[in-house]
This record gives sequence, structure tokens and C-alpha cells, in this order.
Amino acid sequence: MVYVLDKDGNPLMPTERHGKVRRMLKDGRAVVVRSNPFTIRLTYKTTPYTQAVNLGVDAGYSMVGFSAVSGDKELIAGECQLLEGQVERNGERRENGRQRRARKRYRAPRFANRRRPEGWLAPSIQHKLDSHLRLIDFIKSLLPVTEVVIEVANFDIQAIKTPGIQGQEYQEGEQTGFLHLREYILHRDGHRCQNPDCRNKDPHPVLQVHHIGFGRGDATDRPGNLTTLCDKCHRPENHQEGKFLRGWEPKVKSFRPETFMTTVRWRLTGKLKAQPTYGYLTKGKRIAMKLPKSHANDAFCIAGGTEGTRRCALIRIEQVRRNNRCLRTFYDARYIDRRTGQYASGQDLNCGRRTRNKNKNGENLRVHRGPKISKGRYQLRKKRYPYQPGDIVLYDGKKYVVRGTQNHGDYVRLRDVSKPVRADRLKPVRYGKGLRVV
Repeated sequence: MVYVLDKDGNPLMPTERHGKVRRMLKDGRAVVVRSNPFTIRLTYKTTPYTQAVNLGVDAGYSMVGFSAVSGDKELIAGECQLLEGQVERNGERRENGRQRRARKRYRAPRFANRRRPEGWLAPSIQHKLDSHLRLIDFIKSLLPVTEVVIEVANFDIQAIKTPGIQGQEYQEGEQTGFLHLREYILHRDGHRCQNPDCRNKDPHPVLQVHHIGFGRGDATDRPGNLTTLCDKCHRPENHQEGKFLRGWEPKVKSFRPETFMTTVRWRLTGKLKAQPTYGYLTKGKRIAMKLPKSHANDAFCIAGGTEGTRRCALIRIEQVRRNNRCLRTFYDARYIDRRTGQYASGQDLNCGRRTRNKNKNGENLRVHRGPKISKGRYQLRKKRYPYQPGDIVLYDGKKYVVRGTQNHGDYVRLRDVSKPVRADRLKPVRYGKGLRVV
């Protein structure tokens, strides 16, 4: 499918006449605007006639399905992987702002002059909502969409947690009857370490509460982010990159997707003036057409597709972070581990001291520190290089994807090119940030 824009950049109906498109590009009657999905723009005036195009959107917290149908033909379809970890990045930004303000000597007090405007949303939810809007605007820039249909849903989280809940039970949360949060977490986990490979032989181990999202910067005290570990498993070295606590996700149910859909369902349809539909209708249509469960197939049913509709190839879109605003990075000291002869960080070879009770301290691993390879340091980023991983550049008449930079940005590593290339020999084609078609 080739998507067509008129001379002013307005979308027209797409075409599958590839031979005609090739001749128009050769004669100069059209120019290429985008390579993926392939889009051209006409260089002459034409009639603005278009047909009705229905866009179906299967909204979601991490994955969004989309499909556009016109008559008996599907014009575009695919799935979009949204960016994860926005809550943690907002928390990091908040902490950096607090530190910066604390170092300012004569800062005027401004703790009571903040007002939330009407319609305010939490920043992480607002980010997801804006991502949906950007995706739909991107599709509208390719096709003359006349109607948007979005599947909305309202989730009763307490009923999901406790089936059959009713009446006064809705006023009693999951921590009812517990004095504080730690007591509830230990009771929920049966007063046992939740590490399946725990080797602690102590008959009365010291139990501690661990933040599951520690590696992502999520230090919130909601029950879904907490689990029980013993003092032998909950150690600093186990929090490092490559250790089992970094990225470890025990079976604790999170309701972020349900909360998001419940919050934004009417805002999304209101901003786009879209028609709402519901999950049970989508499911009935999908089962009747014997389609497998997927976000793209759900969007196809939402858009009004039928068994006689000719499907198109799926495209995949992923959302890439545009910029890392953290300017300071800490690099831990590195030593030779006398036991293995391999490199190890200072945190890996720590003293083992955790509490005032010396009997509960861990093994002193500092004795295994060999020669120091590099000392710990903070490094400030003072320069932003023009090419970032994922960017598409032109080199010797061919397009390549950037893998990274080196030599302070003077050289660039390209995919499928063995040696680095000087940056001044490259020409940018498209930056690989934001919504990127892969």
C-alpha cells in the first residue's frame, strides 16, 4: 500500500498501483515523503475527492491496536508499543528538582502557590493519553479519516481483587485490620521470603520489605510494589545490574492498565469526537469471524471490518524516548576480584554490614578486593551528539541505522558497517525518536 498526499500535504486515498507510482516518481510528478510506510506527495494540483475511512483504535496501557477500513478494503493496520517507565522517570525528575532547589541559597518560599487546573491528570497518565493522540494524528496524516471509533472500558478493581464483593465491603480496603503497611505485607506473603532460590537456613530469619520496582526507580509504597525478603537475599549486591533483584518481578498483580483505561476513556473520545464502543461487542465480532485475539484484530473489528474485507500487511510502531534529561551519571569503582580474577564493582565487594546486630551482618567481601582498576566518579554530560542510536542516515548513497557514537561524536557506528564512519560524511534522513515504524 502506497499512501498519497496532495500538493499541500493533505491525505488522499492510498493506491496499490505501484507501477504508476514508480513512473510518477521518475517523471517528477511525485516525491517521496516517508519510506516506512511508503508515502508520496504529488507535485501538481489534483481533485480532493476521497472516500469514507473508519479508524478503529483498541486503546491500551502498553499496546495500542489500530486499523482503518474503507468499503471492502483495509488501508492500514498494526500495533504500537508505548513507552514504559514514565512513572519512574517522573520520580527521578522530581528528586533532581528537589536537590537543585535545596542548593539555591535565597529561594523564596513557594509551597502554597500551586493550583491544579480543571481536568488535571497525573503526569504519567497524561503522557499515555498524549501518546494515543499522537498516534491517531499520525494515522490521520496518512489517510483521510472521516470517523474514529475507540473501545472504552471501566474496571472495578476491588471486584477484580475480591470476586463477589458487595455493599459495605467496598469501603474496606485490602489493609483492613492491619496497623501498618509492613504488617500487612508480611501477612500477605505468609511471613516467608519470596525468593524461590532462598538459601537462608536460619530458623527465625529477619524479614524485610523490598521495593520490586527498585531497578526502575519506583520506590512507591503501594502493596503491589512491595514483597517480603529475608536479610540474606535483601542485600546491596543483589540490587546491582545483572543480579536477581534487578528486574525481578514476583507474582504481585498491578492494576495500572485498568486504572489508566478507567481514567481516560471519556477524555480520549471527547478530544477526538470519536464514537465509543465496548469490549463485549468487539469480542463477539472477533469470535464470529474466527480471528485470533490480538490488538490489531480487535481494532479491525472496531473499525467495522467484515469477513469480506481484504486485509493488509501489519506495521509495527514503537515509541522511543526522545531525550535523557539526566546530566549526571555515577560510575562505581572497579576492582579485581581475587577469587575469580574478574572485574567487580565496589558495591559487589562490600563490607556486609547491614544492622547494629553484628550477628545478622553478611559476609565481609572487602577482603577479596584486589588492585583497583578505576575509582568511583560522577560524570556530567556537557555535550549532546547529533546522531543517536536508531537514527537513519545516508552514507555513500545508502541508508543505514545508527548504532552509537564514539570519539566524542566525531565517529558514528552504523548497522551492517564494520568500521566507524566520520560524522561529517553522513547526512540525516530521519531521527529515530518518538513514534518509530520498525
